Amino acid sequence: MSESIVLKLKTWKDLPIGGVIPEPSTSLYNKTGNWRAMTPVLDEKKCIKCLLCWIHCPEPAIIRKDDDSVKIDYDYCKGCGICANVCPVHAIEMKLGV
Repeated sequence: MSESIVLKLKTWKDLPIGGVIPEPSTSLYNKTGNWRAMTPVLDEKKCIKCLLCWIHCPEPAIIRKDDDSVKIDYDYCKGCGICANVCPVHAIEMKLGV
């Protein structure tokens, strides 16, 4: 490691007292979709627009359109499969490595 990089790294001593994070971050700034092992694939022909996937998604990965159809934002989807499990018509299928 070069000396310039070592000098820029912070240690526990550099943290504010109490470990307070003065400027919180948000997942909207940190795309986390590359964590996923399984990928949800939506079959729009099967979708009945019930929005159960949108309601149950723990991330902002299911986007609700004006006509109540949905799309999957793969930048934030972690591949948990909740959307596929709650879909009553099996319009979402989890696939490996897509």
